[in-house]
Amino acid sequence: MRIFLTIVAKELISFLRSWGLLAVVLYSFTLDVYIAGAGMQIKPRNVAIGYVDETGGGVSQKILTRLHGPEFVAPQRFLSQQALSDAIFNKKILVGIVFDEAFEKHYREGKEAVMNVLLDATAASQSFTTLGYLQNIVMDFNSVDFPVALKAHKLFNENADNHTFMALSEMLSVITMLSILLPAMVFVKEKEEGTWDIMMLMPIDPRLTILAKSFSQVIIVLLGTIICVGFVLFGSFNMPMNGSFWAFFLLTFFYIFTSAGIGLFVAAVSKSILQVAQLSMIIMMPLIFLSGAWTPIHAMHPVLEKLSLISPLRYYIEGCESIFYRGTAFADLWPYFAGVLLLGSVLYWYGFRKIGKLF
Repeated sequence: MRIFLTIVAKELISFLRSWGLLAVVLYSFTLDVYIAGAGMQIKPRNVAIGYVDETGGGVSQKILTRLHGPEFVAPQRFLSQQALSDAIFNKKILVGIVFDEAFEKHYREGKEAVMNVLLDATAASQSFTTLGYLQNIVMDFNSVDFPVALKAHKLFNENADNHTFMALSEMLSVITMLSILLPAMVFVKEKEEGTWDIMMLMPIDPRLTILAKSFSQVIIVLLGTIICVGFVLFGSFNMPMNGSFWAFFLLTFFYIFTSAGIGLFVAAVSKSILQVAQLSMIIMMPLIFLSGAWTPIHAMHPVLEKLSLISPLRYYIEGCESIFYRGTAFADLWPYFAGVLLLGSVLYWYGFRKIGKLF
């Protein structure tokens, strides 16, 4: 145990002396997560909008007055549909609205009044979200009385705050990235600095060396996670913690070991830090894509949906969301713990075995 703790302490001191690596880790767990949470917008924000009004009446103007900030900037008038189309093509506006000559007449007569909407669908998600806002504005303007009253109750994230969700997703992605990169870099640095042979000649069980070196990096990522949760999620975004913090901490500990197993495999097949970075990105990006962090699992292609079952990040993300938002009891988190532990055992065993062959 004394040798194990000595190796762990040596790696932690080496990490603290590496100012560049220390700065990258601190940035990833603080500013990077904050920027992702504060900067990414799912709702429309400051959408540039233009219109052509051929009616000369007041109904169209009443509709336009409902297009205001922060979702929309002040609508810009164009004299022709061609000028409106050119503005969309040149990216001066995102949305164009055309009120034809018969619009107000049909509206006054109770007929179907058509309002044409032109969308720049290059950014598909933003454009169709904006279209949904426009449809709601038009429906509110019509003031149609439906026989059924719709009362929506938002569960778990009552304020529909996407900032906390994006910050949490980014933090989990950062944990994945660093828990793969750091264990791999610890071993590859030995190769680059020419101390690998010296490490092999040490009268220490290689298995103990591998476990101690990887455990030291697990500690670093865990400490970074605590800093991120305390100062960014809780401090800056007032993130709710409806479940047990210790359940989150334990799940994170197991997940970091899972990713560290991937890092050991990367270290075994890499000869330089550059190769570590390249191979880590190749492995990490599919894990994130299949995890449900960016695209809901149910919205994926059936084949990808099945493949997501072998992504440990999927179970980790679903478990963390259940802890933070839903307040799921510890006993009910067993599917996520089981998924992380099962995949983690296989991945860490394989990575441990792979790099152990180099000793």
